[in-house]
Amino acid sequence: MRKLRVGIIFGGRSGEHDVSIASAASIFKHLDRTRYDAIPIHIEKNGRWMLGGNAPDARSAAGPIEGGVTEARQPVEPSAVVSGSRLDVVFPVLHGPYGEDGTVQGLLELANVPYVGAGVLGSAVAMDKAVMKTLFAACGLPIVPHLTVLRREWLVEQQRSIGDRAANELRFPMFVKPANLGSSVGISKAKSAADFAGAMELAFQFDRKVVVEAAVPRAREIECAVLGNDTPEASVPGEIIPSREFYDYEAKYLDEGSRLLIPAPLTDTHTAEIRRWAIDAFRAVDGAGMSRVDFLVAGDTGRTFVNEVNTIPGFTAISMYPKLWEASGVPYPALLDRLIALALERHAEKQRLRTSIT
Repeated sequence: MRKLRVGIIFGGRSGEHDVSIASAASIFKHLDRTRYDAIPIHIEKNGRWMLGGNAPDARSAAGPIEGGVTEARQPVEPSAVVSGSRLDVVFPVLHGPYGEDGTVQGLLELANVPYVGAGVLGSAVAMDKAVMKTLFAACGLPIVPHLTVLRREWLVEQQRSIGDRAANELRFPMFVKPANLGSSVGISKAKSAADFAGAMELAFQFDRKVVVEAAVPRAREIECAVLGNDTPEASVPGEIIPSREFYDYEAKYLDEGSRLLIPAPLTDTHTAEIRRWAIDAFRAVDGAGMSRVDFLVAGDTGRTFVNEVNTIPGFTAISMYPKLWEASGVPYPALLDRLIALALERHAEKQRLRTSIT
């Protein structure tokens, strides 16, 4: 039986370039080479696409790992990379803007190539935290009180008035986040009015839109993995015990002190609720293939809030998504098999749709 040619796209122009490389390295390592030919597709930080070369290493964009291919990398146009004659399926491993936000998914749709994960719509709305929260609210999912602020509003209006509004409606402490970014990049916890302006300025370095959220008291960070297309399944939930005050970029990727508790220490009723809401959140953003759904649980009351959906979750050796499925009976290699099968299934279903009225 012919092996499938799987194009793995990694790197990208976002601030999560290095995280993407680490995720791709782990996927290359665990992909069954008896079933798949893995083709590295590296998008450099300047946006240039490179085809072939060594499989990615978590420490370098082009370092070799066991089983990696060895042909020389070549600059190539994106349209040439995703041509149907070249690849059977594409696995985008691009975290953040210019990859997880529907841009690459749109290119793959135009080329009519199967790909792993959410489509254009699901990718775009899940990347934008403000739009995502609007959809969650429309579906009756519990979310924390929040405000959305555009850079122009911040520059043109009195910054103090926006700070006063946030203080009155949300109260300190609060979290300030770029609307379109992941891996906790650019996020700050503002504990007072003195912190607020600096937190906003940092977030605006990464996006033109910022989301300000009320802090959940003594928040517990619970995550649940979702797998599937129209009939998605939810994994057992896990809990993150961050090494820092909250689960920021350093705590996720640089500091090994953070701990993962799998399964999360929750009651059976609470676990079932988390799993049900994870699937509801996945459907709210029109998810497909995979997503990790993040929750915040108030430590004093146990009240639970849906925080966000990540349509291309981390796949590093310490990432929660593969660990949650391993704890749910789906080991890493089998998880990759499932995701590729789901991509092909969804693509085949779309091919049955009519594209003409004649």
